[in-house]
Amino acid sequence: KKFEVSGVMAKADIKPKSVHRAKKWSNDVENLYRFQQAGYRDEIEYKQIKQVDVVELWPETGFVKKLQRRDNTFYYYNKQRECEDKEVHKVKVYVY
Repeated sequence: KKFEVSGVMAKADIKPKSVHRAKKWSNDVENLYRFQQAGYRDEIEYKQIKQVDVVELWPETGFVKKLQRRDNTFYYYNKQRECEDKEVHKVKVYVY
């Protein structure tokens, strides 16, 4: 189900209070990596912009399966970990 949001409401969206970089890999860092690859801060921003209630996840791992970028092309992700150790420090962790 989709719901309409006026331009005013969309701008009053939730903003993070602070941000830091990930130090070590975890399932949460993996999913943040996937959202950030697709051009979003995290799941909260993705849901606000794309007006979706649910993000498709792999049932086996709980990792994000598919994301729609802002230009409406899709990113498809593997079941396995994609964020390598050398990429972990690039992931931003937002605190609300």
